[in-house]
Amino acid sequence: MKPPAETFPADWSTVDWKAELKNNITSVEQLGQYLPLSEDEKADLDKIIEAHPMNIPRYYLSLIDGDATEDPIRKLSVPTADELIVAGAMGETTSDPYGDDKHDKGNGILHKYSYTALVVATEYCSMYCRHCFRKRMVGLPNDQTVQNFQAAAKYIAAHPEITNVVVSGGDPFLLPTDVIKAMLNALRDIPHLNYVRIGTRAPVVYPMRFFDDELIEFLKEFNREKTLFVPTHFNHPREITPVAAQAVLRLREAGLTVNNQAVFLRGVNDDVDTLVELMNGLVRIGISPYYLYQCMPVARVRHHFQVPLKEGIDIIDAARQRLDGYAKRFKFILGHDIGKIEICGRAGDKAILKQIHARQDHPEEASRILVRQLTETGGWLDDLPEVEL
Repeated sequence: MKPPAETFPADWSTVDWKAELKNNITSVEQLGQYLPLSEDEKADLDKIIEAHPMNIPRYYLSLIDGDATEDPIRKLSVPTADELIVAGAMGETTSDPYGDDKHDKGNGILHKYSYTALVVATEYCSMYCRHCFRKRMVGLPNDQTVQNFQAAAKYIAAHPEITNVVVSGGDPFLLPTDVIKAMLNALRDIPHLNYVRIGTRAPVVYPMRFFDDELIEFLKEFNREKTLFVPTHFNHPREITPVAAQAVLRLREAGLTVNNQAVFLRGVNDDVDTLVELMNGLVRIGISPYYLYQCMPVARVRHHFQVPLKEGIDIIDAARQRLDGYAKRFKFILGHDIGKIEICGRAGDKAILKQIHARQDHPEEASRILVRQLTETGGWLDDLPEVEL
C-alpha cells in the first residue's frame, strides 16, 4: 500500500527543508494514506499520540520496506500498541531514567557532570522516535527547554569547570539557521570551553537540512575558532542512504567530526549481522562509532525495545569479533542516573561494568568497577544483584 517511489521527491537533497516539514505525517488519518491500518490499530494510535505525538518525515517513511509491521524502520517511527504497556516482565519503568530533573539548573541547562553542560534547546524534532528516552517532553510544551540562550551562556561562562557544552533537544538542527548562529555565537568566546557538541538525528531522518549552504558555511567558520562535534544517531544500516551519506559528507567537509550514538533495540538491531553492517556502514561514510546505548527503562519503551543484558552482551561481543579496529571502537553504555557505565563484557554469569562518568556530588564513583549478577530478563543496572568476582 505504500505509495510508489514517484510520489516522493526524486532528489531529497534539493527539497526545501522548511517547506517539507509541513508534509510530515502527524495524524492517524495521514498515516493511513501510506500504510494499511486496521480499525483496532487506528484506535490504539489515537490513544498513543495523545500522550506521545507522532511526527514522521516523508523521507523516512519512504525507507520503510513494504507493509510489514516488523520492518525496523517502521518500528523506529510508527507508533504501535506496545506503547500502551507500562508494566511487564522486564521490570520497572520511569519517565526520567537519566535523572534530568535532578540536574536541571533552569532555562534548559542540565549540569550533571562537572565538566559538561547540556542545553535542551528545543522540544521539537523532525521525527519523534518511538524509543526516545526523553519521550515525556519531546514534541510537548515543557519548561526544560532554553528560553534565553544568552542567559544559558552566562551560566556556562560563570562555571569554569565546564569544558564542553552539548546542545541537545529535541533536535537543535531543526531550529532556524539564524537561531543556531545566535546560540553558537554566545558560546564562541568562553575561554574554558574546549569544544561544543550538537546532538542531532537529522542526518538520519531529515538529511535535507544539511543542504542549506548558509548553515554549512557558518558551522565551518565557527569550527575554525571552537571545535564542533556532531553526535548523530544511526540505528540500522538501511538508514545509511546515499542522501544521508551526502549530508554527513557536507558536515565533514566543513571540518566537523561526526560520531554515532546508536541504541541497542529489540527488533531493530539486536542481531550480529545487522550490527556488523551498521558499524561497517558508518565508518565507510566517515562516521566514528562512539556509543551503543542499552535501551533505557523508559515508560512505554522498555517492554518492547529493551534486550536483556545477558543476551545483549553476547550479541555485541560476537559482532565485535567480525569488526576491524575503527568499526569496533564503540562502547556499550548504560546511561544511568548515577552516570555513564560501560558494559565491558561478562565473566560467566556476571556482568563486568566500569563507571566512566559520575555525578558532581560523587566524583569518587568515576572509573570504579561494578560486578552484577546476570539474569534472564534483567536489562538495567537496577535489575541485577551486586556480586563479587
